[in-house]
Formats: sequence, structure tokens, C-alpha cells
Amino acid sequence: MKKLLILVCCLNAAMAMSQGRLTLSDAINLALKNSLDIQLAKNNVEISNINNHPGIAGALPTITATANDNEQIISINQKFPDPSRNTTRNNVSSNNLSVGVTGSILLSNGYRVVTTKKRLNELVIQNRYLLDAQVQNTMAAVATRYYDVVRQQEFIKTIEQSIGVFQKRLDILLARKEAGLSNNADIFQARLDLNAQVQLKQQQELVIQQGKTDLLNLLFLNPDSSITIQDTIIVERNLSLENIRAKLKDNPQLLSANEQIKINELIEKETAALGMPSLRANTGYNFNNTNSGAGFILQNQSYGPFISLNLSIPIYNGTVFKRQQQVAAMNSKNAVLQKETLVQTLETGAVRTYQAYKNALQQLETEVENYKLSMQLVDLVLKRFELNQATIIDVRQAQQSFETSGFRLLNLNYTAKLAEIELKRLANQITP
Repeated sequence: MKKLLILVCCLNAAMAMSQGRLTLSDAINLALKNSLDIQLAKNNVEISNINNHPGIAGALPTITATANDNEQIISINQKFPDPSRNTTRNNVSSNNLSVGVTGSILLSNGYRVVTTKKRLNELVIQNRYLLDAQVQNTMAAVATRYYDVVRQQEFIKTIEQSIGVFQKRLDILLARKEAGLSNNADIFQARLDLNAQVQLKQQQELVIQQGKTDLLNLLFLNPDSSITIQDTIIVERNLSLENIRAKLKDNPQLLSANEQIKINELIEKETAALGMPSLRANTGYNFNNTNSGAGFILQNQSYGPFISLNLSIPIYNGTVFKRQQQVAAMNSKNAVLQKETLVQTLETGAVRTYQAYKNALQQLETEVENYKLSMQLVDLVLKRFELNQATIIDVRQAQQSFETSGFRLLNLNYTAKLAEIELKRLANQITP
């Protein structure tokens, strides 16, 4: 059912792309489908699943078939108590044929096989967490780039509003000139200001195009693809630091670090088992046949099954096992320290990001009011300018205040949205 849902989402995203429209959900689904980093993480999960097998751990028997056929040309010089039996021959052909099948199974080696199997299982779990982390990172990167395009598109709307103000100012001046109440200097300045705003709009269009190209790169799509994004930035205002910190335990990087501690502890046990006695059972069937063209024995043939037990007890190997165990123990301690460092990093990141989130929300409340006031100021100054009660400088200052407030409002909204995305990523809560 889950695979079917993912397939439907991908089909919907593909249909949207074919129509040129792109939503955030479409973008995320396309990234999840096409991301090479996610594919690499999936391959690592598959590799760990393949390795997670009793045979890799050494729990299954091994069966080996061997065959050897040795043909020789030899010289024979044999002497016996009875001189009549003495044999002296040169260039005598001799053949030795041996065939065997041997089966071997490990009966005991200090629980090393059991420990290895547990470690292989933990590696599967760890790689799944790393895949989850890559998925969260990919979705966060796509959302960040997507909303940046939205922000840049909103910038251009503010610029267009400013162009409207400059155009109206120019129209008023031209009307005054026809009435003989305006000079060419003011008209030339108005045209220069209008042209500058038009150029600013053209520059902003380039920024939007390049932002879309960067987004297409994240989606692993053709950078020349034509896409249309029609969206607004809506910030969730009910995020709680306590809830985010409580959810940090679900962060896949932290869960992966926990698995690394378990893996290192199991490696430590595996290394300790190297110094334990090892018991192995062997069985099989051997066939040997020897032929000689001369000599005391012309043919010797033996065959039959066999069974044996092999006990190996490590006594001394130059303290290699002991030092390997010491290194494994230090790696376990390092894994714990790395986890504690990661916990501190995640906690710090969550607090700092939440501080930025709350600060942006607080500034937004004031900036919304400033934006409304700047719009009213522009309207008022234009009316006064039309009545010849305000100068061209007054109009320009009002327009700059409006433009600055509009840009600041959009940036604050985007900053709050980025903080929201990062908080959700840290809490493993980003969804397609």
C-alpha cells in the first residue's frame, strides 16, 4: 500500500511537471524519486541486507570438493634383503590421483558467530536510519530552494508596484508640463528613476530564472525545463521548543549514532572471542589412487568416509588479540563520545534555530504594520504631489520606504520559514 501511494505521488508530480506547474509536494516527490544521494543510501541498505546472513557470520557449514592428478617421470633404485628383488629403473611413469569432498561446521568459538550475526543486523538498522536522514535532508533542501523562488517572485511584485509609483509620478509631471507647471529636469529625473526600476525588475527576473534552475538541479531534471510556481510562504506559528527537543530522540542521525555504539560493542565482543577455543567438526569422503610403472608397489588405492573434530586453542600470538580488543574498546568509547557530541550539536541547533524562528515571528508583526503604513504613505504623498503640495524627493523617499519595508517583510517571512523547515528536519517531521 505504501509503495502504491508513493507511485501515485510520483505520477501526480510527473503530470504536474508536464503541465509546467510545480507545487512543493510535487518537487519533493520528484526529488525523492530522482535523488542520487537517496539511491546511494538505498543501495547501502540493500548491501547490508545481503550481508545480514548466517553464512556471512560463519554459522553455516562449508563443503569443499578437491581433486588432484599428479603425473610424474621418476627414477627408481630399490634394494631388498633378497638381491633378486632389487629394482633399478629410469624414466618410470608414476600417477597419483586424489579426490575428496569435505564438509566442515563450526561448533563453538566463544559466541563469535552469534555476535557477528547481531552486528550484521544492527548494520541493517543503522543504514535504514541513514537513509531516513538523507530523505529528510533532501526534502529540507528542496523546500528551502522552492520557497526561495517564491520569495524572489514576491520581490518582483514589490518592484512592479514601485514601477507603478514611478510611472504615476512621471505621468503627473508630464501633465504639469503640458500646463506649463513643470520643468524638464524633473521629467528627466523621473524617467531615470523609472528606467532604473525597470532594470531592477530585469535583474530580479534573472535571479528567479537561476533560482528555478537550481531547484531543477535538486530534482535531477533538465535545467532548461520550464516550470511555473504559484505559491505563498505560510509560516506555522505554533511550533514549540519543548516539543522539538522532545522529538530530537527521533532524529535519524542520533538513532544511527546509537546503532554505532551497539555495533562497536559487538565488535568488541567479536574481538574478545578471538582468544577463545574454537571447535570444528569435519566429515567427508576421500579417494586416493597411486600407480607406478615399476617398483615395490605398482598400485595403491584407498577410499572411504571420514569424520573428525578439530580443537584450536590460542595460546600466544604476540599479544595481537589483546591489543585488538583494547582498540575495539576504545572505539566503543569514541562512539559514545561522538553520540554525546551529536546530542549537544542537535540541542544547540534546535535552540538557536528556534530563537531565530521566534525572533522572525516577532519582527513580522511589526513589519506587517510598517508595510501597511508605507503603502498608505505612498498613496498620501502621490496625492499631495498631484496637488503640488509635495516634491519629487518626497515621492522618492516614500517609494523607497515602501520598497524597503516590502523586501524586509518578505525576508523575515522567508527566514521564519527556513527556521521552521530546519526545526522539522531536526525533529524528523518533514513530510512530502
